[in-house]
Amino acid sequence: MGYQVLARKYRPQRFADVAGQDHVTRTLLNALNQNRIAHGYIFSGHRGIGKTTIARILAQALNCRTEIGSAQRPTPEPCGVCDSCIEIRQGNAVDVIEIDAATNRGIDEIRELRDAARYAPARDRFKIYILDEAHQITEAAFNALLKTLEEPPAHVVFMMATTEPENIPQTIRSRCQHFSFHAVKFEDILGQLNLIAAQEQVEAEEAALALLAEAGDGSMRDALSIMDQAIASAPCNEAGKPVLAALQIRDLMGSVPNTVFERLLEAVAAGQSAELMEQLNVLLNAGHSPSTLARQMVRYLRNALMAKLGGEQTELLQISADERARAARSALLFSEEDLTRNLQIMLRTFDDLNYRQEQRFHLELGMLKLVHAQRLLPLEELLSGVAGGAPAKSPGAASRGPVPRSSVSAAAPPPPRPAEPARTAPAAPPAAPSISPFGSSGGGWGTGPSIKQSVVPERVTEAPPTEEREERAIAAPSLPEEPAIAAPGPVAVDPPAPRVMAEAIAEPAAAPITPAPFPAASAPPIGYVETATEGALAKAPEPAHAEGGPTVEALRAGVIAALAQGGHASASTLLASGNWILDVASLRIEVAGLGKKMLSLTVNPAAEKIIRQELARLGGPARFMVVPGEGAPGGAPQMAAAPLAGSIQEEAMKNPLVQRAKEIFNAEVRSVVDLRTK
Repeated sequence: MGYQVLARKYRPQRFADVAGQDHVTRTLLNALNQNRIAHGYIFSGHRGIGKTTIARILAQALNCRTEIGSAQRPTPEPCGVCDSCIEIRQGNAVDVIEIDAATNRGIDEIRELRDAARYAPARDRFKIYILDEAHQITEAAFNALLKTLEEPPAHVVFMMATTEPENIPQTIRSRCQHFSFHAVKFEDILGQLNLIAAQEQVEAEEAALALLAEAGDGSMRDALSIMDQAIASAPCNEAGKPVLAALQIRDLMGSVPNTVFERLLEAVAAGQSAELMEQLNVLLNAGHSPSTLARQMVRYLRNALMAKLGGEQTELLQISADERARAARSALLFSEEDLTRNLQIMLRTFDDLNYRQEQRFHLELGMLKLVHAQRLLPLEELLSGVAGGAPAKSPGAASRGPVPRSSVSAAAPPPPRPAEPARTAPAAPPAAPSISPFGSSGGGWGTGPSIKQSVVPERVTEAPPTEEREERAIAAPSLPEEPAIAAPGPVAVDPPAPRVMAEAIAEPAAAPITPAPFPAASAPPIGYVETATEGALAKAPEPAHAEGGPTVEALRAGVIAALAQGGHASASTLLASGNWILDVASLRIEVAGLGKKMLSLTVNPAAEKIIRQELARLGGPARFMVVPGEGAPGGAPQMAAAPLAGSIQEEAMKNPLVQRAKEIFNAEVRSVVDLRTK
């Protein structure tokens, strides 16, 4: 006889030899011992895990001529030496008919099977039909078999093996005993490969056999097929025995060591996009397929996620001890939500590679998405970090993506300040265009506390009551304002008819500014800031040049004023509390108590452009950097002024709904708008 592949040569011939299916073999042995033989069986499960093998062993046990309990057959296991066992094992038994349902799937073939089933077996006890790939039988053919399967002759047993049991009609499944096979565990496959390597006199590294077992993916037949191929390609030692090495098997399978994926995830966690692309370029230039790399990355991310959930020794990891440790190390770099999101990104990338032309580009894009996803801030962290607090990233917070700057602060309410009388600006002519209190472009808070109010007369028209009334809000000239979030629900207050808008603007910890009048009809130029007095603007201090250059105080005052007028009040307030360090070539601003991510959101590219322009105007250094400092920010500026006595804001603060909202959200109200009509 010619060479026989390992999957056939080492095919189990007894129930005890089947690996990983104890729940099936135990049940069948008990049924044989009690003589409780069903007329129909369905064996379903993963490929290459023993469905057809167990069907043949069961057929041998049913037709074995040796009596159970005898010296040759003490258990229900087949004896393996009688004529029936030998013929069934060789595949030429008359009364055991094995049919490939993938090719004999029509109604005509099933009718022939049904007609032949009426006749008694030629020699053995049972006439057994083994239908492999039974899910491919047509619905009409199943219907033709239905009556025979429900009430078969006493000498007929049907066994159906399938990988897709859901495609078998429920009427067929309800008439059979269904056994669901499990994927073979990694340890069971590894143990079987060690036994076969010893019998085949093959010298194999433990890591090499672990690779073969992992490549089997729960299928014993797949692992044996790859091992057969690896032995054929392995070099021989001096004694002429094949030697299996891990590197040789990786080259054979075209796979990449998991150490590579560990380094890739380290680059992802560090946000090193260039390093990630360089490593990926090396892999692709070495000839590795983008689809294969994506598949292996998906498997490695899955293992890292399981290690994050259950630890290094969890049964969810069907890999070797070294790979378990590597997956656990990668899991420490990310939170559970990060790993889940990364796995979802790579799964989508792997799907895209199946129908894309430029696979390399899509793989590179998918890997870059992993880096970009690390920069997303959880919504909870962003809300807790507004107002200059130091946000600590919560591992349990799911990232929602970048969130716009909110005017709701989780900081503690500032202490009350002395009340100031509100000043009312003169009303503009009714023909002026409408200005929304939330719609000014480039809005931002001023640099000092001020109360801006505008009295808006209501225009009454002759339209019928069903027609919507039009209101135009005419505001007094003021600095652009930033949208604010008011308390939920309507605020019932009692001031009279005019619609009044009052806004409290935070005061930065900047150098004192001398009040100076400025025409209110035009926008304040660069270098002017709003002061505590209503309508008063003050010129920013002129830079004081020492030894041919401006001082730190001059640069601080100019930059803070420019940011405030450019609509970046948060950045202005933040930098006002920072530590400014000036040397010959650069300016360094250290902001204490604020995380790196929150700092990058507050001092965004637009704010950096304003800082750069102002430094150039003042003759400062061309380079500057804003970095997190140490400790909590000293003398952090208050984010809101106390409400004035008798004002709309004070009335709103007394409302129970507003007080309840502040308790729930730990927030503060910065703007109050009276929307009542006369």
